[in-house]
Amino acid sequence: MTEPMSQRLDRIDQLRSAAMLWMTAYHFCFDLNFFRLIREDFYRDPFWTWQRTAIVSLFLFTAGLSQAVALHQGQTWARFWRRWLQVAGAALLVTAGSVLVFPNSFIYFGVLHGIAVMLIVVRLTAGWGAWLWLLGAMAIGLKFAAPALIHAAPALEVLNTPWLNWLGLISRKPETEDYVPLLPWLGVMWWGVAAGRWAVRERPQWLGSPVPTRGRRRTLVFMGRWSLSYYLLHQPVLMALIWLGIQVS
Repeated sequence: MTEPMSQRLDRIDQLRSAAMLWMTAYHFCFDLNFFRLIREDFYRDPFWTWQRTAIVSLFLFTAGLSQAVALHQGQTWARFWRRWLQVAGAALLVTAGSVLVFPNSFIYFGVLHGIAVMLIVVRLTAGWGAWLWLLGAMAIGLKFAAPALIHAAPALEVLNTPWLNWLGLISRKPETEDYVPLLPWLGVMWWGVAAGRWAVRERPQWLGSPVPTRGRRRTLVFMGRWSLSYYLLHQPVLMALIWLGIQVS
């Protein structure tokens, strides 16, 4: 039996590219700060922390849209696992690279690690229909309720440990350069799946066409379709270019 071919839709890829370009600008500023060319607080200044929240949200919402479209097109579990292994492998590469650059705050559960786990969850729950909107809201709400719950029940302090803080039910943020736990971010991806499932039924034109667009839009589509490779390469390239600029100047 021939496995059905999935067709990527251009507007989803363009949306993903917008997140990638925003991420690149953010990381360029982060790297300037890393090399002490500017002085910014990327960990506490709302100007930077809210940007990070928006970028991650856009990535995960788009990932949810893509999962909805893939399921609508009949993606098999075999094809799903092939893509999942790419994401999981990339997450391990991010951890290895961050150990070298940030040994005291390396990335052990960043955006790719989170996506790898969330993809399995949304694949198993994608058929839950409108309940995904409620589940998404609950996942986001639990993140804000967690500190009070832990304060009220000290035994729950175990949720702050590295063994369990990937769940996101924490009262203090761990020291790591990128932290994307299941809560609240699974809620964002659930909303993406719910929106995608609705759109493919009611407004498929909103998601675009598999036919490549021309000009600048075609460039954005190309970027969106190679997002994983771009994600892995953009930071080493940015840091290398800034370092070279410092050496030349």
